Amino acid sequence: MNWKKTIKITALVIGFLVVAFVGYSSYIYYSYYGKYATDEEKYPHYIGFIDQNTALLNQTYSLCGDGTIYKTHHGAPFDAYKNNKRTFTESVLKTYKNEGYTDSGYVNFRFLVNCEGNPGWFEIIEINEDYEDVSHTKEMVDQLLKITSEPSHWAIYTVDGAPQNYYHYVSYKIENGEITEILP
Repeated sequence: MNWKKTIKITALVIGFLVVAFVGYSSYIYYSYYGKYATDEEKYPHYIGFIDQNTALLNQTYSLCGDGTIYKTHHGAPFDAYKNNKRTFTESVLKTYKNEGYTDSGYVNFRFLVNCEGNPGWFEIIEINEDYEDVSHTKEMVDQLLKITSEPSHWAIYTVDGAPQNYYHYVSYKIENGEITEILP
């Protein structure tokens, strides 16, 4: 009777050792051969990085805590809006005034929101309908920046009940100076 128990325990120990060896070997293989090489010199920053020295409105507010930024891979599309995206969209469309602009394309804002819900550190990317870099009418872009940087639009994002800084982006699709879509 005891020998059956001994065989089971031995089999479990050997099975555990095999799984541990395979797991460790897989990790080593991935670390040295499997993952893609990153050119740290060409790409020194993480996804969602915004250079705080060159960003617009970077002196208005301060980042909280140690400056850790959450949601850097995809922004915070469900968590960012103070009420919801519909409220944000309605507010933007109500506030925005086409002052005779004829631009078409996209005006993209990448920015950070601190733990108090205050936006800043804006980068603006302007492209035409063919996704080529362009410069849209300065007054239109400034108006969109003013609307987007309004703190009343942005929620406080929490992790384990503690407010945190986060990354977000908003893209305005423009046709003949009119906003036709707000993404995400």
